[in-house]
Amino acid sequence: MMHGVKKVGVAGAGQMGGGIALVAASSGLETVVFDAHGPAIEKCRALHDKLLARNVEKGRMNQADADGAKGRVKFVESPEGLKGSDIIIEAIVEDAQIKKELFPKLAAQLSGNGILASNTSSISITDLATSVPEHAARFIGMHFFNPVPVMKLVEVINGLATSTETTERVLALSEAMGKTAHAANDRPGFVSNRVLMPMINEAFYAWMEGVAEPEDIDEIMKLGCAFPMGPLRLADFIGLDTCVKIMDVLAEGLNNPRYRACPLLKQLVTAGRLGDKTGRGVYEYGK
Repeated sequence: MMHGVKKVGVAGAGQMGGGIALVAASSGLETVVFDAHGPAIEKCRALHDKLLARNVEKGRMNQADADGAKGRVKFVESPEGLKGSDIIIEAIVEDAQIKKELFPKLAAQLSGNGILASNTSSISITDLATSVPEHAARFIGMHFFNPVPVMKLVEVINGLATSTETTERVLALSEAMGKTAHAANDRPGFVSNRVLMPMINEAFYAWMEGVAEPEDIDEIMKLGCAFPMGPLRLADFIGLDTCVKIMDVLAEGLNNPRYRACPLLKQLVTAGRLGDKTGRGVYEYGK
């Protein structure tokens, strides 16, 4: 077992953390999920039950495997419950300061040569690693994609001090979890968001400038580029507020105003139209 991981810790029982935990447990790894918010844990439990039941119903796994996966997940309400984890994957709110306050508490729970990973989609891994300098060589980005149980990719991000051994172990672990992993270096937005977000932003400019209506922009991109969904529909799915945050990270990190969020995109966020999660973004969604 090249990755040397038997026990996976996950910090955060939200959509991403819950998905990561389910994938880890389904691949045979002992998994512990930490979240200080009790209701988040209950919601995560219910989601696991629902997804496992659906997998059995669709014939993707048998009942014994589903029960086994469920039995391998434990929930705790303090970081100390993660003690002895070989890797801890942080999947909390996308805020550098809040993450940096949590990392020393997580690092204290790691096994001897344990790895600390962040599921951030755009924040600098090198910057986050400064909160645990003694762990910088074993600090890395593991950017999973939503919905985690479905999406195959893990973008593995090397910080400036990340060791080659850490990268190799995390690539091997990702593959053992049934994912396809590709490494990238720590630059703002990594690869996925650096290429995707300016395209989404450009779609908002095309709409704002009257080039075409949202439905037409999305259909043209879907049919012309073989995308599963158009850029504006994808923005609603990601969350328009998240799109703005990532554009801000790109603009500041690359010191280039061309990455600034489109005024129309920012206006929708100001109006509280954040996409799927609020029922309205570019498009309106029935309850």
